[in-house]
Amino acid sequence: MHAGSDRDVTLVLGGVRSGKSRYALQLAAAHHRVTFVATAERRQDDEMQRKIERHRAERPEHWMTIEEPIKLATVIGSVTNCDLLLIDCLTLFAGKMLEVFGDDSAAISENIAALCAALEAPPCSVALVSNEVGSGVVPAFELGRRYRDLLGEINQRVARIADHVVLMVAGLPLTLKSPLPKEVHR
Repeated sequence: MHAGSDRDVTLVLGGVRSGKSRYALQLAAAHHRVTFVATAERRQDDEMQRKIERHRAERPEHWMTIEEPIKLATVIGSVTNCDLLLIDCLTLFAGKMLEVFGDDSAAISENIAALCAALEAPPCSVALVSNEVGSGVVPAFELGRRYRDLLGEINQRVARIADHVVLMVAGLPLTLKSPLPKEVHR
């Protein structure tokens, strides 16, 4: 935790279509200089491309955008002139690590450790968005179970570091750790 610091770390969790990204955007809107980190990659997938375009349209044009699927620690360490860094989302970050590193658990662990270390002393406030996968069904395939376990581990580690943790359910924020200022709850 960052006691006495104005550089808070906030984790916004929720299921699919729970309102977590919208809530994170509202949180970011309270800040003047925002850098948005998009972990989604442009692909041949038309549905994902439409989703990326929709998310871009929802963000103010004056926000800086960085597209980075996996080197989040590097991005956090390199940000300057920023009040809030909004990372959306850890869900795709976890999937990309499995794609890039495969069975190399040491490389995955190093990348997660680097992210957590960067969050311990961020240059500005950071908000991270992630899916909560612990309430879902057990995936039928080994890769699905590895993914679920990896994302669950990332969420737990980031939540331990975070000053604030919010769970979104049906568009409603439930505070799990340290309430945010009242002006965020619109």
